[in-house]
Amino acid sequence: MDVGGCHVDPACCELAGHSWSVADPDLDDSFELGESADQSISGDSSHGIFIWVHPIYSCMHVDIVPVGGVDAVVKREASSGLRSVYDCEVTVHDAEPVPSGSYDSSREQYRAEEFIDLAKRVGNGTKNIAITPKDLFYHRRNYVFGLAYLGGNGSVISTYRLRTSSDGGFSNRSPGEIFSDRVRKEVVHEIGHTLGLEHCDNKRCVMNFSPTVREVDVKEQTLCGSCQRNTL
Repeated sequence: MDVGGCHVDPACCELAGHSWSVADPDLDDSFELGESADQSISGDSSHGIFIWVHPIYSCMHVDIVPVGGVDAVVKREASSGLRSVYDCEVTVHDAEPVPSGSYDSSREQYRAEEFIDLAKRVGNGTKNIAITPKDLFYHRRNYVFGLAYLGGNGSVISTYRLRTSSDGGFSNRSPGEIFSDRVRKEVVHEIGHTLGLEHCDNKRCVMNFSPTVREVDVKEQTLCGSCQRNTL
């Protein structure tokens, strides 16, 4: 994609004439897990330090790519969440089939990165996010709620594990309200990663690492002040 005269691509990032190649995602911090059953990869980890140059986003267009039969309410809530937090243009792409070869029969789950590649390939936005009801995983992790290229233009969320009706006793909201709230938080979280935001220590911030739905329910839909400043 082209942003402010700078070309940014997760596979080979190039900014102002300087480029670096992305290595194996298992060892490279430019690939960011959204929420999973295990610890995510972050930029300041034991296995390395990634180089990040933060571009300036004057106008953002997010294209939502439904994959594999996505309910209208999911598309509506995702659009609403993105507009309310990022004040950006949001469009909904035509529905796409599940990527061939993404299913792992030994795990009975789907490879998350294949959905990101699809969103990048067909999406029309400066940021593109696939949404699917399929259960996703990434490499050795048990599952992921979402996955994104840090600073790139591709991401994905899965609604499969967001449909647990209980929110841990935090409120008396209906299952539908609980689910809609989780969808909004997850899309905001993953697009935040594409803007270069890592996981936040503030448990109320939408960028907080939340490996369970209960922890998703604890946090707010919005960015904390520190994360807001880092997106400017």
